[in-house]
Amino acid sequence: MAAARQGIFELLSPYPPGWGGTLLAGAVSTIAISAGAFLIGLLLGTGGALGKLSGNRPLRLLLDLYTTAVRAIPELILIVGLYYAGMDGLNRLLATVRLPHIEVNGFVVAVAVLGFVQGAYMTEVLRGAILAIPAGDIEAAKAFGMGPQLRFRRIILPALLPNALPGLANLWMSVTKDSALVAVVGYQELALATRLAGASTKHYFIFFLAAAFLYLALTLVSNVVFSLIERHVRRGQPKPA
Repeated sequence: MAAARQGIFELLSPYPPGWGGTLLAGAVSTIAISAGAFLIGLLLGTGGALGKLSGNRPLRLLLDLYTTAVRAIPELILIVGLYYAGMDGLNRLLATVRLPHIEVNGFVVAVAVLGFVQGAYMTEVLRGAILAIPAGDIEAAKAFGMGPQLRFRRIILPALLPNALPGLANLWMSVTKDSALVAVVGYQELALATRLAGASTKHYFIFFLAAAFLYLALTLVSNVVFSLIERHVRRGQPKPA
């Protein structure tokens, strides 16, 4: 038993020949990919929600197409399509104007694609949160002469955050798991690092269990962070019964 325990500690050691450092580096990459994609999705979602509610019919139809198509197509297909087909098309276009070929880093592709996907979901989450704001609040802001930007910053944003946070928290949890899909473009995050460690040592159970604990730790920390944010944005509001 002691020998087996010692073997596990050696396998998970952060120093070679242990694979703990590789797993931790993969976890950091997972967090970086997730954070970048979440921020891009938040920007796209905010613009998409405002665009859908702007009253501009062509813009609303375009955004409806975006949110419907992205939510229908699996993220894996989008990642592979953008990285391989997209890169091939871009390089063919560059070749026609006699420019050198380019190779986009897997990290950039992962963040861009996952952010694009997150934007579609966040559009609907934020649109619903804005619709939950009492219309009288927005009308009162207009009556006081507030412009669109000031109205958004002082009225809409503080009112939509409490309604949107639960949905945004779920999307954050989703993107941390979807980040494992970027392994198909060869970028090493936690899931790929786990598979490499298991394949090299044949101790699949140990490494996949360790990865599960790392994902669980990330989820627990994320829950605490979102709880603190929600407590902050709901300050002064009556607590639900």
